Amino acid sequence: MRSTTRIAALGLAGVLLAACHHKDKDAPLAFVPADTPYVVANLDVLDDDTRKALLAQADAQLPSELTQLRSTASDMAEKDPDLSRLLKAMIAELDGKTIEQFAQNAGLNIKGRSAFYGLGLSPVARFELTDPKAFDAFVGRLEAAYGKPFDTATVGGQNYRKHVAADSGVQIVMAEVGKQAVAAVLPADAPEATLRLAFGLDRPEKNLQDDGRLDKLAKAKDYKPWAIGQVDLARLLPLAASGKDPLFNALIKARAETESSKTGEPVANQLKVSPACEGEASRIASRVPSVSFGYTKLDEKHQDIRWDVALADDITKAFSGMKVELPGLGAAGTAPFDITVALPVAQLRTFLSAQAEAVAAKPFTCPTLTDLNESFSKIGLMSQQAAVPPVGDLLGLRVALDSFDAGSNDTMPKFSGRILIGTSNPAGLLAMAQMAAPGLQQMKLAADGKPVALPPELVAPLGAPVWAAMGPKSLALAVGQGEDVKLGELLNAAAGDAGRFGRLSLSGEMYQAWVKAMAEKAEHIAELTANAQADDPEAQATAKATAERSKAQFESMEAQAARIKSLNGDMRMANDGLVITSQTELK
Repeated sequence: MRSTTRIAALGLAGVLLAACHHKDKDAPLAFVPADTPYVVANLDVLDDDTRKALLAQADAQLPSELTQLRSTASDMAEKDPDLSRLLKAMIAELDGKTIEQFAQNAGLNIKGRSAFYGLGLSPVARFELTDPKAFDAFVGRLEAAYGKPFDTATVGGQNYRKHVAADSGVQIVMAEVGKQAVAAVLPADAPEATLRLAFGLDRPEKNLQDDGRLDKLAKAKDYKPWAIGQVDLARLLPLAASGKDPLFNALIKARAETESSKTGEPVANQLKVSPACEGEASRIASRVPSVSFGYTKLDEKHQDIRWDVALADDITKAFSGMKVELPGLGAAGTAPFDITVALPVAQLRTFLSAQAEAVAAKPFTCPTLTDLNESFSKIGLMSQQAAVPPVGDLLGLRVALDSFDAGSNDTMPKFSGRILIGTSNPAGLLAMAQMAAPGLQQMKLAADGKPVALPPELVAPLGAPVWAAMGPKSLALAVGQGEDVKLGELLNAAAGDAGRFGRLSLSGEMYQAWVKAMAEKAEHIAELTANAQADDPEAQATAKATAERSKAQFESMEAQAARIKSLNGDMRMANDGLVITSQTELK
């Protein structure tokens, strides 16, 4: 299903690549309620060159994606013939075409505006069309292939398709409204008022376009306007827990009816909602009020994304000003693979203990949340146990690899690089290592960064020399010829600035090496599985189909990896929450 999702994303690529931002009363955002609990939409248009470059990337990936889909469709032909036919119909729509050609045949506007949002918890997708009749024909072709056409109905003079899934208590509805396509998942018994609001025949009292929430997010977080999303947990969690959302209630009722048919437990008993649930869901949401994301740079060569996790004030105050004395955290890595992760156990213990104590003082009583009481109790216990050295002294970890070779299936991978463990007591960590490995007992290290070779008999399995060195706040190892001379630089690298908790650098060549290694390992496992099932033709056929899908997936990954020049990312705690960024540079 992963490939299916990606194909759908490719087919609707223009949905996230578009639109002129102005106060158009028929813009998709004009139909989105201002209090929607989640939304992804675009506010502005990409230039033609960038859009063409992004579509070219999608076109390059498409053949391998289709290969994987064909394998999936064939594999499920007996188990789920309807879905198999639907996948084959989708393949036929895409096969031999560019994404732009597919969009044209389907009536989709790749330069159009779009919005995916919640009507309560009910998901609604709204996007612009170039040709409503072409889109209607496209849906008709998929229906014919599926073998179960949607029913048709009318509300307020608007014709629409619907498919009621009785076993889940929901219905899928779809309509062409003007020059927009609308699809939604609603309760099976949704009233006319809900249908009218979903299709846009009636407007929300306040809409997101006039509210300007996404515009404000873009300005505050430096999101570019091409694709911005937000999940408002302060609205979503209480809505789900309160028993007040129609879609959530429909799903719960359908599950309760199924359970009742098996156990005899009355449906009414299963639908009871504790009065405590809404308030306790709000309590959780107050700790993590929202999550948002958006591009910060998007052009022919760059795809940079930022995620923001809003957090309660006491959480941000505990970590936003913290400077972790972990070498390497203060600057971007230079090795082909270079990752630094802060883990200041002493400070984390204090924070986690406080959270565990808060839950113990006021346990959750909502039946669906009571498991959290035990979880936080375990967190409290773990935070106490983490006080024991060497765990209690940890500051973090850095791994810098200069080369990587997966080797054959019968040999260990070969690599060269350095590993650094940040600790407030490196001498103590060394002493514990010497106790665990008698071969290290004679090794003497001073906190001066000078490398000392490990005994050859101890490192023989690696097939490479290994050195150790110690600094004031770290203990490090170097593996491979010439790596010892880099230990001094590693130990003396800049520590983290305030709020910094992680950095990542990955070259395209290293990424390709990893993907190739995973592909070879997967192929080897598939061969072993097939050989082991040689006496069972059916199992062998299933294994072969699985191997073909895996091979197609890795071919797609390799094609993508070949275009990547570098990947970078970082994680930091700001005054209002956690900020995670990624930067992808293409060749």
